[in-house]
Amino acid sequence: MRSRVEQKTYSKLPEGTKNFNKMVQTQFHKMKREELDKLMRDITMQGEKIARFRSFRDLATFKRMIKQFLEKTVYSGLELAESHHFSPTSSSHTLKTVKQIDQKLLQLTDDLMEQEKSNVDLLGIIGEINGLLINIYT
Repeated sequence: MRSRVEQKTYSKLPEGTKNFNKMVQTQFHKMKREELDKLMRDITMQGEKIARFRSFRDLATFKRMIKQFLEKTVYSGLELAESHHFSPTSSSHTLKTVKQIDQKLLQLTDDLMEQEKSNVDLLGIIGEINGLLINIYT
């Protein structure tokens, strides 16, 4: 006796479901982008606050905000295809940028400890950090 395996044909998803899935994905990416834009504006404002008041509390907040930004973009946020770095070396590019951000944060901490550094120097380093962050998600 032979047993026969039933063959079922599965149809593709209905067109309405595809459109709904695409709409949900589009909205998710839009919300993620808006969230990152807001966080970037907050980081910029916090950087200006550091240059004005030279407070270690403000510096700690700045570092925490950058960590949050990096977690959202690099580790769990944007897809590689979304960030226009889709290539075999894209992950090394991102890693190099994160290392540069880390070096700039250390330099900013050292400069903040030296009271002789001018606000222009601090703003320059903060600007470089902001530029590196923008490179990650654009």
